[in-house]
Amino acid sequence: MRNFLRIARKHGIQYVPDLRQAKVSPLFRGRPVISGNITAREAGDLAALCPAGAIQTDPVGINLGKCVFCRECEFACPEKIRFTNDYRLAVNDPADLIVYPGDQEIRVKKEKVRTEIPKMFRNSLKLRQVSAGGDNSCEMELNAAGNVNFDMGRFGIEFVASPRHADGIVITGPISGNMSDALQICHEAVPTPRIIILAGTDAISGGLYKESPAVNRAFLDKYPVDLYVPGNPTHPLTFINGVLDLINRVSS
Repeated sequence: MRNFLRIARKHGIQYVPDLRQAKVSPLFRGRPVISGNITAREAGDLAALCPAGAIQTDPVGINLGKCVFCRECEFACPEKIRFTNDYRLAVNDPADLIVYPGDQEIRVKKEKVRTEIPKMFRNSLKLRQVSAGGDNSCEMELNAAGNVNFDMGRFGIEFVASPRHADGIVITGPISGNMSDALQICHEAVPTPRIIILAGTDAISGGLYKESPAVNRAFLDKYPVDLYVPGNPTHPLTFINGVLDLINRVSS
């Protein structure tokens, strides 16, 4: 018992009491801010520098569905681009993945959420996570979303072992060809109405692997996506807050 108390005193309180207002390190790479006076030439130089093709020039913007959050654009032009520690990045409209100069927040649009989602899943949402060629980074972060620190289970949000027990699927990875059939089978095993969530840059856009012949993203051409959760990998707070917004859950 003495050892337990000594460890508890040393570690302090690690449980996050309010996942809506939690503070993260200033070093966290979250929502980017683009200066309104960035020039076309600067944007072009940064677009050429971006390894993921996330920077567009006409109009100027950063696509968080492609961004790997390497911050190379910020390092090259710190007076025009800055990555904040705002982890609220999830959206349900793919057009909102693009951050333009002057944008101050990124949020789920409630009017575009399917009406049955908050009606049926506000108090209980079971998800099956599918690693479709992922590198295990997003998978580890999603696992952390259910640990004692973040504990998304307090909202009734949990990962389950079988798609037959799930209300939707969370896809990580660029969707490799050898996982495309397995993903389809998993999706069909989930009872309707099904939810589809893409977690991480690889899942949203294919990331650095989008041009690989080993990738087969045809699944996403057949079904609507309910939530896009950017990040490389996505942070537990980004995922949890995005899902809470999707099911219209305000508090615990």
